[in-house]
Formats: sequence, structure tokens, C-alpha cells
Amino acid sequence: MPLAPVQGTTPRVALVHDFLLDLRGAERVFLAMCDLWPEADIYTAVYDADGTEGRFEGRSVHTSFLQRLRPTARTFRGLLPLYPAAIESFDLSAYDLVVSSSSAWAHAVICDVDTVHVSYCHNPFRYAWNDRDRTLAQRFDPVSRAALRHLFRRWRQWDWIAAQRVDRYLANSRATQRRIHSYFGRDSTVVYPPVDTDRFAPVDQPGESYLVLSELMRHKRIDIAVEAFNKLRLPLTVAGDGPEARRLRRMAGPTIKFTGRVSDEEAARLFATCRALVVPSVEEFGIVAVEAQAAGRPVLAVQAGGTCETVIDGVTGQFWSGDADSLADAVVSFDPDSIDPAECVRNAEQFARASFAEALPREVAEALADARQADGIGRRTARVSARPRLGLGRRLG
Repeated sequence: MPLAPVQGTTPRVALVHDFLLDLRGAERVFLAMCDLWPEADIYTAVYDADGTEGRFEGRSVHTSFLQRLRPTARTFRGLLPLYPAAIESFDLSAYDLVVSSSSAWAHAVICDVDTVHVSYCHNPFRYAWNDRDRTLAQRFDPVSRAALRHLFRRWRQWDWIAAQRVDRYLANSRATQRRIHSYFGRDSTVVYPPVDTDRFAPVDQPGESYLVLSELMRHKRIDIAVEAFNKLRLPLTVAGDGPEARRLRRMAGPTIKFTGRVSDEEAARLFATCRALVVPSVEEFGIVAVEAQAAGRPVLAVQAGGTCETVIDGVTGQFWSGDADSLADAVVSFDPDSIDPAECVRNAEQFARASFAEALPREVAEALADARQADGIGRRTARVSARPRLGLGRRLG
């Protein structure tokens, strides 16, 4: 859907993403956004062409002052306190439309008062909001825990203020939609992420190994899957890499195999040949669950978050809740052979790339139309009143 012209001209568009250092789910969504606006400039705090497999080559990519430090996917988290300043440093005054893709700070870009800002939210910054207590509990040193608690308090203040500057929020799921409303006091519309379902196809003879495909982060709860399959002594393949890799390998018994990060082609093969995909974490949407179904395989997912919107209990998979024992019980009681691969594929198709390519431009066009129809006074007043930076605004614990 082409965007309607603003005052007789094509809107000048900027696309903003938190960081472009590797290719996770959020980066794949951003790639789909880039396809929708092929002439748009890209802004991101830090960028690694190699880590993103050259997918953004040929685009105009603008980075912040943090780029001089050359962070990678392994080291960028150490710069956490600097990202708010980095994202606010961009000069976006030349653009009519800004579309941000945010799971942390991209939604906080400062736009001109006449610029329309639509933010696609993957999740409000996890560590400062819905995962704050668990993150703090992992800090055993009271000094560092107190420092981190102070940082998160300031971040929440800054984040809430930034959220008031956005013209329209889009959420990747109803779970994220609820968080946007709870944390920011903002309404949003759900636009499900694009999944390249054409990359996947069922095979006649799946294998015997269950599959976890994920970034190996603590909040992904891969240790629960490792513990459950150690207990069951059933084969489990863990595909992915991250800070938890070493700890998880030490935990794993002889039936658990680690592949490290895999290519798209290998991921498609692993999905098609697994007995079932295991999703032990609470996902805001959970693209891998849809990808597994597109390959005709069922999903064993924790009953929370976005997988409740993408998996049909008893039809394309089974839900479970709780700890490793609950997962083990679910594996024993679930028969993947009872699931029709065609039902899995059919369910996955509703999240295909074409749906996103229609919904996102439509929502953006509506935001532009609303801005043109309004006299602008309310929007300008809100922007100016929300302009204070870190540490000002509503007190948040």
C-alpha cells in the first residue's frame, strides 16, 4: 500500500532500529520494514555489517557516536547506560515520517514537531520493566545491585517520557499491547510480525530429536529444557549462541546436542526434521514457533505471552506451565504424531510476510492522515511537554 503524499510530495522517511549487530527476530522484522520503504534512510545506535550478514548493504545507514567503539553482539551490552543519549543524538528534522522498530530505546528518537512517528514495539525494554526483578535478583553483590536498581529507575523515567512523544504505537502481539498500556499508558494496534513461511516445508520422515532454537540468554530459560531432557534422557538439539552457552553445555547430559548458531538453511532443516519445537520462555511473539509450524512440526510452548496467539493447543501443539518437571510431564504426555502437519502449516500462514506488508503501511498511512486532519495543536503541545530528558517526569519505581 503506497503512502499518500504529504502536501503533494512523497513523505521523506527514516527507519530506526535499536542496534544492527546480528540477525535475531527483531532484525528480521526490521528487514521487512526496509523492504517496504526501499528509499528510506536507516538510523541505529550501532551497526555491524558482518554480524548482519550484509543484509543492509546498499542502504544509507546512520549510526551514533557509539559506533566509534565498534561494539559487537557480544560486547554491546556493556554500553547500556549510553544508549539513551545515543538514540536522542540523531537529527531527524529532515523527515516527514519516522518508523521505529523498538525493543529497547529506538522509540525514544526525538522528532521534529511536524514529523509523524510510528513505533513498532517488540517489547518495552525488558530489563527495566517486566524482567527487572529477576535481573536484580541475579546480582549477588549489593553494591552493583543498588547501582543497577538506580539505573533502571532512571531508565523507566526516561522511557515513559519518551513514549509520550510517539504518535502511534503498533504492538507485535496482544501481550506486548498490554505492556505498552501498563507501562506507558498508551494505546496500540496489534500488527503481527512477518514470518518467511515460504522458507519452510514439511518432510515425510521427521527425526527423533526435539529442538530448541533460540539466542542463549538467561531470560530464554533454556536451562529448563536442558534439565527436563536430562531427566527424560531423550534427544534434544539446542541451536543458537549467546552468553549462556557455556553454562548450558556444562549442565547438559549425553542426549543433548549443541549446534551453535546456524544458517537459515540449516534452521529450516532442523525445524522440518525435529520431533517438536520446545519454547521454554515467555515470548512477546515468538517467530520460531510460527516457523516450526510452517515446517509442519508441532510446538511445546509455555502457556504465556505471544505463543498463546500463535499455537493452537491440541491442534498445532501443546501448552505447559511451570518448571522443568512440568515440561518433562508435557513431553511424556504429548504425541507429536497425533498432530496433522497440514494444520500446522495452515495456522502459520496467517502470519506470513504478505499480511505484515499490508497491515504496517496501512497503519502508517492512517497515522499520516490523522496528522493532516488534526490542527496539530494537541500533538505539538504533547511533544513539547514531553521533551525533558533523563531523570525528569513522572516518578517511577
